[in-house]
Amino acid sequence: MHLVTRLRVHRKHIANHEIEVCPALPLSSGESRLRIDCFALTANNISYAATGDLLHYWNFFPAPQPWGVVPAWGFATVTETQSDAVSVGQRVWGFMPMASEFIVQPARATAHGFIDGAEHRRALPKIYNDLVRCAQDPLHQDGQEDAEALLRPMFSTSWLVDDFLADNAFFGADTVVLSSASSKTAYGTAFQLKQRAGLHRVGLTAAHNKAFVEALGCYHRVLAYEDIAQLQADAPSAYLDYAGSVDIRRQVHQHLQALRYSCSIGASHVEDLGPAVDLPGPKPTFFFAPSQAVKRAGEWGGVELMQRMGKDWQRFLGRVQHASDPWLHVQHHSGPAALRAVYALVLAGGSPPQHGHVVTLSASG
Repeated sequence: MHLVTRLRVHRKHIANHEIEVCPALPLSSGESRLRIDCFALTANNISYAATGDLLHYWNFFPAPQPWGVVPAWGFATVTETQSDAVSVGQRVWGFMPMASEFIVQPARATAHGFIDGAEHRRALPKIYNDLVRCAQDPLHQDGQEDAEALLRPMFSTSWLVDDFLADNAFFGADTVVLSSASSKTAYGTAFQLKQRAGLHRVGLTAAHNKAFVEALGCYHRVLAYEDIAQLQADAPSAYLDYAGSVDIRRQVHQHLQALRYSCSIGASHVEDLGPAVDLPGPKPTFFFAPSQAVKRAGEWGGVELMQRMGKDWQRFLGRVQHASDPWLHVQHHSGPAALRAVYALVLAGGSPPQHGHVVTLSASG
């Protein structure tokens, strides 16, 4: 039997990580083996690790304590199956471990895809359990897999944040402040918000990223974190926290006297994570994208939701891949040592915001 390689991290100390190599398990009836062709590694994955216990991200791909496997988005190919729901050679998109392969139990199969019906995943959000057949995926385009792996999960969250705010009349705010404005998810949100008239968009970022964020063209104003006091204090505002920094959140809440809404979406500043304590203004809430997706799927139907999101996704993709000024610079990495290096780089915040890291661990990926 061949060997399986995967990255695992310490659940309480996510900078502590190692490569695990073990024999592949044989398939049981109803199971399928998927070779992971590639997956993206971004700050989004660091957020999964940072909130692994709170949001149950460790439960998707179990590992013995104190270890956990950080989920990723990517593409995989069926290499062996004991299920009639899939056939060898089919390619799928979805949530998968940072590994060379994984085993699923295809269930609720349709022409468009299936869910992993494994027992340990049944209580987890369906949006993360869906595996979509590439040949039937309305958001997939051949030749765009790097961009899809890197940006599609974040843009889905961005799209749902924008939709949630609009669904709630922006909580009476006319200014939206986004921290970690250089992050891919904040960029996608600002891109969507730009389509809505009457909203003032302000990006907060590290000083060395300010020029980059300004060049994105989605913000009316960009401020370094040191200049939070320059925000218009009496403007009815909503705060979208993609950084997860306790200190930045505290400064924003103390300065914005007309803050109408505050939510936490990401955790790019993992060195400064913590609960909201004794903050003026509205209590920060956590935005859980699957909840808004379920709401809209119930109101519109799943197909309509995917069509609406897909239309905006193609428009965003065209922007970031503009031939004369491409925003996304893909970095390819292969093998366990390269995975460990890029994980440490992204965790430390050392990757330029326009760089996107795509990793392959399987020998045939």
